[in-house]
Amino acid sequence: MKLLPQISSPTDLRKVKAADIPRLCAEIREFLVDRVARTGGHLGPNLGVVELTVALHRVFDSPSDVIIFDTGHQSYVHKIITGRSEDFHRLRKSDGISGYPSRTESKHDVVENSHASTALSWADGVANALAAKGELGKRHVVAVVGDGALTGGMSWEALNNIAGAKHRPLVILVNDNGRSYSPTVGGVNTYLTSLRTSPIYERFVEWGKEVLGNTGEVGHQVADALYGVKRGIKHALEPQGMFEELGLKYIGPIDGHDEAALEVALKQAKRYPGPILVHAITEKGRGYKPAEDDTAELFHAVGVIDPVSGQPVSPAKTTWTNVFGDEMVAIGKEREDVVALTAAMLGPTGLDRFAESYPDRTFDVGIAEQHAATSAAGMAYQGLHPVVAVYSTFLNRAFDQVLLDCALHKAGVTFVLDRSGITGDDGPSHHGIWDLSLLQVVPGVHIAAPRDAIRLRETLREAVRISDGPSVVRFPKGAVGPVVPSVEKVGSVDVLARRGSEDVLIVAIGALAPLCLEVAERLSAQGIGVSVIDPIWVAPLPQELIELGARYRLVVVVEDSVRVGGAASGVSQLLRDAGVYTPQRDIGVPAEFFAHGTRAEVLAKAGLTAQDVSRRIVEAIARLDHAEEFAAK
Repeated sequence: MKLLPQISSPTDLRKVKAADIPRLCAEIREFLVDRVARTGGHLGPNLGVVELTVALHRVFDSPSDVIIFDTGHQSYVHKIITGRSEDFHRLRKSDGISGYPSRTESKHDVVENSHASTALSWADGVANALAAKGELGKRHVVAVVGDGALTGGMSWEALNNIAGAKHRPLVILVNDNGRSYSPTVGGVNTYLTSLRTSPIYERFVEWGKEVLGNTGEVGHQVADALYGVKRGIKHALEPQGMFEELGLKYIGPIDGHDEAALEVALKQAKRYPGPILVHAITEKGRGYKPAEDDTAELFHAVGVIDPVSGQPVSPAKTTWTNVFGDEMVAIGKEREDVVALTAAMLGPTGLDRFAESYPDRTFDVGIAEQHAATSAAGMAYQGLHPVVAVYSTFLNRAFDQVLLDCALHKAGVTFVLDRSGITGDDGPSHHGIWDLSLLQVVPGVHIAAPRDAIRLRETLREAVRISDGPSVVRFPKGAVGPVVPSVEKVGSVDVLARRGSEDVLIVAIGALAPLCLEVAERLSAQGIGVSVIDPIWVAPLPQELIELGARYRLVVVVEDSVRVGGAASGVSQLLRDAGVYTPQRDIGVPAEFFAHGTRAEVLAKAGLTAQDVSRRIVEAIARLDHAEEFAAK
């Protein structure tokens, strides 16, 4: 009889005999491969935390004990243990379970934000609150920090505060797999490597496995004894002092796939009266050979795959990321001053190709977007032109650095924002819908929103020629669509379509150009004259928009960013400043948090379909007609 179907809560898990835990872990891995292969999701990170999560829930009593995951994409096993295994057929699907912790799903989930390096601050706040209420000690707080999150500056701000509270219990469980999206970089990783590669550690791990393999129910007692011996020798010979000098008690390193040893360590940590760090070494993709053999992070997050071979079911398509990556290599060949920076995401942002060609001009700073922006400003000061490639949602974290380190100092830095607009299945914290609202207030910034691959290549080249301030190129997630040609030019503005009289001027922002062309066809079929234009550069806007806006009865801006402060706000301000008061409609994303689903599904929820946009324009024209008739009377 399988064990996994019997687990619907942490209480059920704690009833499983210690001797049966390895079999349960194997079943969990089999379940993960089978379900994630069908839906897509973060496979590698979760295969690596099976024993770690099982031990965590056998030692601590969630939700009374507060468990916080950093980053949230390593929470699939936690979801299984807390009763959501039956929901995995809808993983990351509309109206299904999220790929990250979600408070709406379970009382066991605490932090919904999937951005890295936040859990320690959350845990510090929760522990402070429990202490203030007199509950700390009766309830415990655990932060599970993994996938390179310790490279983020916010983690170290939190560690500084946590270490300073020597008598406030808090457990930090470091899931050390040596990787984030890409191999973890920097001094923290070097330090952890020195701990994990100790010969003393390896010998005692093997000894522990050998003894525990035949001990059955008394395994924990034997492990306690072994662990005490190991710690005594390790403290004398291993360089774990950094954490303890900060004021954190240190346990480890521990084999993160030895569930019994993890339980022993976590029980000791649970009893400790102050902050304590448990260092567990895991292997990303553990137990699934295609993921174990992966050297390019292909299995960090997967689409629908064949569970046996690990190969994608659908043929690969050219993505916006591919186009950017290829063009960066071409630019790098032509210009030796162009360098590339990323925050632990060489592969996901397409900079891995640039790194292969120009390793000495590529800088991976870890999960530290703030540092990336300011470091780039320093490079620009010395005559280089840095290109910083990040997901749009992650640039939110570096706004101050873009504003005051790059713009104030007129630093020629290009920010390339992948996953702009609605991204889909990663949910609310990954939608890149805030970049235009944030960045348009930056003095001197240039922002491009290319509509197709040709315009992406062109705007990227224009951006790296800007040397007196920051420039931005933004594009969405997924496959790049067909080329959208212009029918004419009005100055620097591309006219994509003209249909009939000058009733409606649609300003198409970026990749929504095909949607706007479909809207034009619908309006034209109803006898409404319409033109579609693409300014390409959202900031500063082309002056030709003033003349165009004055000629039409209605100006409509269609964008996949938040309407508050978005591209439409810039168009409106440009026209008003020029004394043009043509009625305007702003059609974009409401200032809301949108749940996961496909990009098309989320766009539909935001009202960004051809039918919805057409209806709103028809209604607006009808109101104009009525107002003009009333005025004529």
